[in-house]
Amino acid sequence: MALSTRRITGSNFAYQHLPFETFLDDMAGLGRQKLELWGVAPHLHIPRLSNADVRRIRGSVAARGLQTHCLTPEQVMYPVNVASPVTWLRNESIAMFRRAAELCAELGAELLLVTPGRGYENEPVRAAWRRSVDAIGDIAGYAATLGVTCVLEPLQRVESNLVNDYRTLAAMTDEIGAANLGAVLDTVAMAVAGESVDDAFDALGARIRHVHLIDGRPAGHLVWGDGELPLAGYLAALDRRRYDGHLTFELFGDGSYARDPRSAVERCLAAVEAAAPLRP
Repeated sequence: MALSTRRITGSNFAYQHLPFETFLDDMAGLGRQKLELWGVAPHLHIPRLSNADVRRIRGSVAARGLQTHCLTPEQVMYPVNVASPVTWLRNESIAMFRRAAELCAELGAELLLVTPGRGYENEPVRAAWRRSVDAIGDIAGYAATLGVTCVLEPLQRVESNLVNDYRTLAAMTDEIGAANLGAVLDTVAMAVAGESVDDAFDALGARIRHVHLIDGRPAGHLVWGDGELPLAGYLAALDRRRYDGHLTFELFGDGSYARDPRSAVERCLAAVEAAAPLRP
């Protein structure tokens, strides 16, 4: 089996300072078929989107021959934290994800990306872990009624004090025990944790349903070639482990990306093709 370029999504990461329609036009022009949509203002601020808004978005996506594959609400920089000890914040965070699951169904998206949140640094980890497990279980249960699969992503230690590696991610998904809960392989979080593609698959196997394929030093969300991570090695390992899901360039980190995001995506696509030529 060889990875296919068709499985590299288009995404609006780095497009936040341009109109949503510009992003869609660029992704169609770059031959993308599926999209990962970052749920952030001004493009898709989850709490403000009505069903009618989402139907218009779905129509705009479809008019360009595209389809939404994954919805990724902003959940690190926004006040969203499913493990928060603050009751109103945790409850509103869960409600935001439940609404995001409804929007996935309206968009025709298969996946909803979730993260574990964090507890206070001076409280027992187990307390925050329990809040996270209960919240994600609630979200996944609701998503299941809508035909949506959730994928849980590990975070760097600066982002979460709960799930920072794939062994811990496997433990959390096991404890939640939801049939519609998979995992995300993020190359930067993986590198920062000192792990490999094989470590991730050894821990999670077929539960890995989505990949964020990005460069770093080792942190960062960089265009391939702007960091130091081994792209060719990652692609070879994904191929060897017979990964058949989608991959996304999650680009932040350099202000120039937001000024000219299409060029950033083009550079990533060229780097992937140079590192390991893929099937069309």
